Amino acid sequence: MPSDVLEFEEPIGVLQKEIEALSMLPRTEQRDGEIDHARAETLARRGYGDAAIRADLARRGVDRELVREAVGALEPELSRARRAFAASGAGPRALRRLAGRGFEPDTVRELSTFADGE
Repeated sequence: MPSDVLEFEEPIGVLQKEIEALSMLPRTEQRDGEIDHARAETLARRGYGDAAIRADLARRGVDRELVREAVGALEPELSRARRAFAASGAGPRALRRLAGRGFEPDTVRELSTFADGE
């Protein structure tokens, strides 16, 4: 056999199994944190409040401290709620929508003073 040709000792199937096993290893804590922060940011952009985001991350098995960090890194909930409230018509229905999307009761209560009657 020519010297420039590599010879594989193991069948390709064995290598594939090793690759699959490596991909199943636990992610590093740093990578987990990045993923958790990205998930929290995505949910916040989609109009969810802090309680809903915390619940989502907890359901996914994220450590409490990482949940706290991810939610703490977000834009303040009241700022997000004000935008969503105004975009949803600033009335009682908008308040119900905020409550249903996991905004804290205190946040919804604060905005209720600005609600138009429907």
